Amino acid sequence: MLSARKWQIHYLDTQKTMRHHALGWSGLRAPALALGSWITLADPASAPPERVVRAALDAGIGFFDTADVYDAGKAEELLGAALAGVPRHHVVLATKAFWPMSENPNDRGLSRKHLFESVHASLRRMRTDYLDLFQCHRFDPEVPLEETVRAFGDLMRQGKILYWGTSQWSAQNLRDACRLCDALGVARPISEQARFNLLCREVEPEVVPAARDLGLGFLWWSPLAQGVLTGKYAAGQAPPAGTRAASARRVGTFLEEALKEPEVHARVAKFLAVARATGHSPAALAISWCLDRVPGSTVLIGVTRLEQFRDNLAALDVKWTPELRARVEAAFAGPALEL
Repeated sequence: MLSARKWQIHYLDTQKTMRHHALGWSGLRAPALALGSWITLADPASAPPERVVRAALDAGIGFFDTADVYDAGKAEELLGAALAGVPRHHVVLATKAFWPMSENPNDRGLSRKHLFESVHASLRRMRTDYLDLFQCHRFDPEVPLEETVRAFGDLMRQGKILYWGTSQWSAQNLRDACRLCDALGVARPISEQARFNLLCREVEPEVVPAARDLGLGFLWWSPLAQGVLTGKYAAGQAPPAGTRAASARRVGTFLEEALKEPEVHARVAKFLAVARATGHSPAALAISWCLDRVPGSTVLIGVTRLEQFRDNLAALDVKWTPELRARVEAAFAGPALEL
């Protein structure tokens, strides 16, 4: 066990080997890989949260993304506990709000009331006095966008949050928000967090170019399509024990639909062949594709076993060539899938 001082030196050394970039048009530096906490920290099937967080820190990952709704606040609590003793300025804490936290009609959405109360609740759960990045977990059509933008401006002026971002917003949503920010003298959002992987590329036509034009960076979630791209799920066979698809708690609509779609299995099989032929693990190649496809973005990873960090980190070593890009794209050629 390293002493606190020696561990800090060790952690700062690992930071030197992790690629970092500016998150959008901001001064916040984000790593190529960040640790997400959806179906990770609060899942009893996963490694203990403190070990997962320490493994991330040991790998040079100091950016942690969560949300109030993840296990009804439990993920934020576990993250805060796991980071106890780590100097606050060494990490970036990002969380989100929008989804209902109770039956109370005001305990949801992007109203001024809910955003202020959500920030305070997240601060308590995560044992900190400010958030680096506070994100709208979805767009809220029931609240005037001006109210939401003004609330973020006030939260920043109070020092409760340093930056704000969005998640799963449309290109028009982003344009409208930035236009209002400029008119009201509020700092623009710095990032858009969206689903992005080789099977799900719906953000490419409109959201990516719009966000680029507006100065937003990207945080990608589900880079492995909930494990589908790793090849762990075979067509016509029961999901292996311990996987998300084998657990009623962890399976979602996407996974259910993807695993019964023959074209998904066909494309993944071609992708696995490319990975084998080029000497990469499927996980590393899939994560690296996200980073190569949209340079300067950050991929959110999640692990259930600590050894999965090895494959995730190997994504940073993939050398992309025109030939490799063409082979990967060819594996997924065909009409977009509705997943």
